[in-house]
Amino acid sequence: MNELAIFTKAMIQERKDIALAIIGGFIAGIAGVILFAASGYMISQTVFAPPLYTLIVLTSLVKILGLLRAASRYAERLYSHRATFSLLSRLRTSFFAKLVPLTPGIFGKKRSGELLARIVGDVESLQHYFLRVAYPPVIVVMVFLATVLFTSAFSFWMACLFVLGMLATAFVVPGLVLLGQRRIQGRVRRQRAALSTEVTEMLYGFRDLKVYGQLNKREQQLQHASAALAAEQQAAARHLLRGQSLHAFVTFLISWGVLVLGAYLLMEGSLAGVFLAMLVMASLTVFEEAAAMAVLPAYKQESEHAAKRLAETVHAADRQPPQPSGDLSVKQGVSIELCGLSFQYEDEWRPALRDISLKLPAGSKTAIVGPSGSGKTTVVELLLKLRTPTEGQIRFNDVSMMELNEASIWQASNVVLQHSHFFRGTIRDNLLLNEEHHSDDELSAVLDKVQLPNKTLHDTVYEKGENLSDGEKQRLALARAMLRKGRLWLLDEPTSSLDYVTEQRVFRHLLAQAEGDTLLLICHRLTGLEEMDRILVMDQGRIVEAGSYSELMEQKGYFYEMKQIELQMIGEAGS
Repeated sequence: MNELAIFTKAMIQERKDIALAIIGGFIAGIAGVILFAASGYMISQTVFAPPLYTLIVLTSLVKILGLLRAASRYAERLYSHRATFSLLSRLRTSFFAKLVPLTPGIFGKKRSGELLARIVGDVESLQHYFLRVAYPPVIVVMVFLATVLFTSAFSFWMACLFVLGMLATAFVVPGLVLLGQRRIQGRVRRQRAALSTEVTEMLYGFRDLKVYGQLNKREQQLQHASAALAAEQQAAARHLLRGQSLHAFVTFLISWGVLVLGAYLLMEGSLAGVFLAMLVMASLTVFEEAAAMAVLPAYKQESEHAAKRLAETVHAADRQPPQPSGDLSVKQGVSIELCGLSFQYEDEWRPALRDISLKLPAGSKTAIVGPSGSGKTTVVELLLKLRTPTEGQIRFNDVSMMELNEASIWQASNVVLQHSHFFRGTIRDNLLLNEEHHSDDELSAVLDKVQLPNKTLHDTVYEKGENLSDGEKQRLALARAMLRKGRLWLLDEPTSSLDYVTEQRVFRHLLAQAEGDTLLLICHRLTGLEEMDRILVMDQGRIVEAGSYSELMEQKGYFYEMKQIELQMIGEAGS
């Protein structure tokens, strides 16, 4: 399959360990066949009271073969599993390298639980591709061919029976298993994905479900989904067990066939009786190597399905153009120019941005205001190269954004998004996300600037900042941005959860640090915008007004009406 191309390339890179595993597996398999064949021959020879040295040689051979089989089997397990773990490591690296350029757009197409199931479960499923799909047929063919050549030296018809048994165990039995496995495995995969998705959403929404009294209902749904998955897995396990039982039946049938055919050849005089037990024991052993073929279709189908889901997740990465080599300088203020910029989300009928053209000089302070859904946040995402414009272009310092490496844009930007992520650890851990070194005094000073004097660097932060209020999260995100040395500030609703007094104190320090830098502020509140050089008013993806605070108030347009409504609300809240 084309979806397995990445895994195949990784197998080529691990060819040394794979080759050693195949050699070890072949030696272990053929040593086992010879071991049991020699044991059968030795038993037959004892009937004729052979010389003592013959028994000593046969006994020594059996012991040597036993040691050789154990050592080679250990080597096979060592190298095959080492190759498998290396393959998974390469696969994860390759998958994540393709996944990163697709964020954040991929979250709008996949539920987080389903995406997590693909990242973890599907990658793990591919560990069976080498051990259970690609590797066993090679060993089976090698061991069977060697055994058939060995058997043909004693009887041509016996060798033909071995070939017939090989065809039955390698093709007929797996084919029968595959017929019913496709339908069952499809149901198992669907139930597993559904359960993973529901569990993830329940964990994310646990508090809301509990507050609204829906937790018990969701738990019952999860229990039903879990029971359905368990039932389908049991059906799949029973089907595999039937396949293994069928393989065992065919194995014993061939062994009985060897015994019956051997007896007939003895009567015809074309086979010496001393070799009959040897051939029967060899038949019992050689088919053990083919036991993995009975479950091969199930693992093959699962691996192919996992590879297909991973390919579907990152298929857009193959169409990504190569990263440009241009860098955005962090040593000077950044000028921004939007030329006929338009953007439309996939599957949306209405554009989020429509033909926006403007220029922000280096060192300017600009605010974008407007109602929710007017396209303000989309502008920031386009400036950060997280999304690609549908039409038009963006220029930084008179250089097209398409010529700039996205990493250099991020490096030059001090960013605060609407929803900042916080990792489990301490305040210090969440402040030191960049590679720059900062002393404890610097970290404490920036906490004071964002009005968090009561927080210490050793305070614990839970996953996603669950033990922080929304205001504390925003101030901590601002502190993180203020520790960077970029000359472009992109702030999306950085103080929406702060009170007016705290907001003004934070902005005073922020504007002092951003002096001479280019700052773009997205906000709903209109208080404090007097210090902005320019204010852009957006509505339905367009810029409907632009100017300084005093100019917009004199025009008595959209901005003026928004300001009057805000003053009225503040007055009502104060009374």
